[in-house]
Amino acid sequence: MSTPSPRAQAALRFVMAIGIVNLFADMTYEGGRGAVGAFLQHLGASGAMVGIIAGGGELAGFAIRSISGIIADRTGAYWIDAWIGYTINMLCVPALALVGSWPAAAGLVVGERVGRGIRKPVVAAVLAQAGAEIGGGRAFGLNEMLDQIGATTGPLIVALAIARSGSFSVGFGVLIVPAIVTLLALVPASIASRTLTPKNPNAEGPALRDRAAFWRYAAGGAFLAAGLVDFALIAFRFQRDHIASASMISVEFAAAMAVAAVSAPLFGRWFDRAGAGVMTLAIVLTSLATALAFLGNGAFAMTGAALWGVGTAVTDSLVLALVASVITQRRGATTFGLYDLVFGIAWFLGSAVAGLLLDRSLVGLVVFSVALQLLAIPLFLTRRVAR
Repeated sequence: MSTPSPRAQAALRFVMAIGIVNLFADMTYEGGRGAVGAFLQHLGASGAMVGIIAGGGELAGFAIRSISGIIADRTGAYWIDAWIGYTINMLCVPALALVGSWPAAAGLVVGERVGRGIRKPVVAAVLAQAGAEIGGGRAFGLNEMLDQIGATTGPLIVALAIARSGSFSVGFGVLIVPAIVTLLALVPASIASRTLTPKNPNAEGPALRDRAAFWRYAAGGAFLAAGLVDFALIAFRFQRDHIASASMISVEFAAAMAVAAVSAPLFGRWFDRAGAGVMTLAIVLTSLATALAFLGNGAFAMTGAALWGVGTAVTDSLVLALVASVITQRRGATTFGLYDLVFGIAWFLGSAVAGLLLDRSLVGLVVFSVALQLLAIPLFLTRRVAR
């Protein structure tokens, strides 16, 4: 076996360092996300309103990415963006412990998504640079695996806190600990990125290797975003229909994140070897998850909620690896921000429709979700991933 080059070793060190940051970050905000749907229902929000809040938060978070990506590329201050984003992202979640009305909770939910959006295109752009050295599927897959280890642990911590105290406030409040650890871990990660952060964003040359492929992938991502029902709506349905208790809903979200943690690196390595055809199996699994989570009861519903985690692996690793395969170092953060804007608009529209259907017809919600997800498949198969 050949020894990895120094650049490949540096790339792997960065992937692991930022993965540790994201482990604790996901422990924080995914810990809160697992309970927020039930929390909003507890505070009196309707299914339609939960859908609008969840989708609106994603829209705001994805829209800000297009702005933060442009700023990062034009100023070169990539890690200033990252620090601002992580700080907002982390502090909004434990602040949910202090609110007592669903509009106030909604503001913090949106704020958390905005913070994540500010830092996301910067991290994606540097991960894309690392992927050029060690493989895009491997880079994004490893990062997603570490993400999801935290995303599995966080909801379990919240579930235990809620079960013991009977209070959502305690569940959210304990998340201040991983929030602080995230910011501490960001120091070595930003240092490890020095050899990968784009040095000359104004260099001549195209921002995209294949413009047509980029827009196909963006359209496919939009269909996925609109069809992949936010877990907040699954949590709302479980709470409303007495499928599971508030603490058990957080456990279910942890199970979904564990599925994502396992599937992301596996699909990522398979993607590097076989290309975009891997997307078909992954999307079929997410479609099955929707049907089980909203039409099933007992073990079937729980299985659907767990399989929902495959969708996270698809959108946060496989699709991003596809996008990374057609961009250049020049304006990488801007390009990821543009993709995220398209994704966020579609997520908001899909979540709003899904929330309305949740109040009226679960069958209609499932048909809507599955149809949109399946429509995405051919858009990802029209071009083999660049090597």
